[in-house]
Amino acid sequence: MISEFQQQIVKLKKEKNAVIFAHSYQSPEILEIADKKGDSFALSVAAKEVDCETVILCGVRFMADTVKILSPEKNVILPVPQATCPMAEQITPERVLQYKAAHPDAAVVAYINTTTALKAVCDVCVTSSSALKIVRQLEAPEILFIPDKNLGSYIKRQLPEKNIVLWDGYCPVHNGVTPEDCIQIKKQFPDLKILMHPELPGEVLQYGDVIGSTAAIINYAMEHDEDCIIGTEKSISDYLSLQKPQHQYPLLSKRLMCPDMRLTTLLDVYKALTGESGEMIQLDGEQRLRAKRPIDEMIRLG
Repeated sequence: MISEFQQQIVKLKKEKNAVIFAHSYQSPEILEIADKKGDSFALSVAAKEVDCETVILCGVRFMADTVKILSPEKNVILPVPQATCPMAEQITPERVLQYKAAHPDAAVVAYINTTTALKAVCDVCVTSSSALKIVRQLEAPEILFIPDKNLGSYIKRQLPEKNIVLWDGYCPVHNGVTPEDCIQIKKQFPDLKILMHPELPGEVLQYGDVIGSTAAIINYAMEHDEDCIIGTEKSISDYLSLQKPQHQYPLLSKRLMCPDMRLTTLLDVYKALTGESGEMIQLDGEQRLRAKRPIDEMIRLG
């Protein structure tokens, strides 16, 4: 039944001259029909290169906005309009503008998980895979890293020579994991390495054997002939279990389930293609250009 429905979607997207982009946290049945899948950085770059009329973005709002920022000539559709990222909305543009007024020499680095309005007042965007490389290149005497204090803390520990200022944002899903979760999972699987995403709190990352972006976690697991504990969203554990069924990929914590990433279904993708539902992304032209600058800088540096 699922495979037949997938075939209908594949046929329909060809008729509509559409492509499907899917974040790695999407369900396996959506990843299977995606033309491009990966983390935010991979999708951002692909948005500029793909030749199509319409992009169906299976993920959350800031990702769809990013595609539209880079490819304003394309129709960009978010299948589930209410799919958002709580972290993306934790810092207001007004707060950043006040900070910049008080610290004119500071560079403001925005995690890609932010609203378009927030990107528009920042200097450069980063993803979890590119943050370290990009921040290392910045020459500003002070760097404000927003909104994720956990990813920011991880970068700050790697670059002690940098004056990095952090605020109070975080991913509610990753931030909910505790050291006790790590202790318990290691009791169950004492010989397994823990692969962790840097959005986890610092006191949790100390238990990690491999720390990296979603793509880095997937690549490590795919390239190594071993079982691993997965310290990021559950869909990565599910995906790896399907790709390598001979191995185990237990989840670090049952808290690692993003409700917004779980909203999009195959039916939502189908209806987005037929025009029955979904939201066509519309951005203010001037704000789009302002938000594009830090993304272009991210691509240039990262």
